[in-house]
Amino acid sequence: MAEIIFVVEEDLEGGYHAKALSDAIFTEGETLEELKENIRETLQGHFEDQNRPHRVQFHLVKEEVFAA
Repeated sequence: MAEIIFVVEEDLEGGYHAKALSDAIFTEGETLEELKENIRETLQGHFEDQNRPHRVQFHLVKEEVFAA
């Protein structure tokens, strides 16, 4: 697998959580940098070396409400 895609959302209580689109992989972090490191660690535990994705792409979803 060359690439894996995550959807990243801000948590209501602070921080971020991420879910892979192609696999049952979930993780979280207080900052985006911590989240990236947690994704790396999670991928090492989830995939064998030869099957581990070489690149991670994530889509940051941000909910915003404003007056019309």
